[in-house]
Amino acid sequence: MIVVIDYEAGNLRSVMNALAAIGQPAVISGDPQVIGAASAIILPGVGAFGDCMASLRRQNLVEVLTQQVVVEKKPFLGICLGLQFLAERSLEHGEHQGLGWVKATVKKIETGDRQYRVPHIGWNTIELKESSPLFKGIAEEPVVYFVHSYHLVLEDDPEAVVTSTCMHGIEITASIQKNNIHAVQFHPEKSQQCGLKILENFATLIHGEDHAEEKTDSSPDHQGRAGGSERPVQAYQYHSLHAGHGG
Repeated sequence: MIVVIDYEAGNLRSVMNALAAIGQPAVISGDPQVIGAASAIILPGVGAFGDCMASLRRQNLVEVLTQQVVVEKKPFLGICLGLQFLAERSLEHGEHQGLGWVKATVKKIETGDRQYRVPHIGWNTIELKESSPLFKGIAEEPVVYFVHSYHLVLEDDPEAVVTSTCMHGIEITASIQKNNIHAVQFHPEKSQQCGLKILENFATLIHGEDHAEEKTDSSPDHQGRAGGSERPVQAYQYHSLHAGHGG
């Protein structure tokens, strides 16, 4: 079971829609016990870095996530702001401390060219740089959906690699990997079939390829909100172009 982290922010419903579309059981929760029992973790994010990190800390999720992901090595996928959280710090509206799982700084996109608008919103091609299980079976230059004003600048971290980039006036980190930690700046849940394939590939990190190919029951009984008492999430229609600002 995948847990989608609930920290009172983020594009949780669209992520759950996408997981339901590939038949992957998942729950939304911020409960440490549910997170501890999960086989993998997805951390989405939409909004301001400082506010969202404050929400993670207020719910004592920083310690829980660090234990489960960094210590216990559970498969992790950060989406949009969920990628930026991995950095040591962000310079969005001041300076804010991140999770510090990778040596990186989050900086504003500054292109110096008005034709490249900020926020960077819309479809863009990414260039695959390093082999990554997320991109298995994906075309060489996939097109995915971005919504962000800031980007992660990876520093000297020998275990972290940039697995893809995109161009928007400057080269932008589109995805990274550090051991069991995977993160993407774009929104796979809004990136149509390419995005669904990326989420399927993430599921193979949990179950293995043969099991991941089996379609599981994605009814509300398996696609719910956990923590305290489990509440089913309605079967929201999947919208690949559902957009929001963040990152």
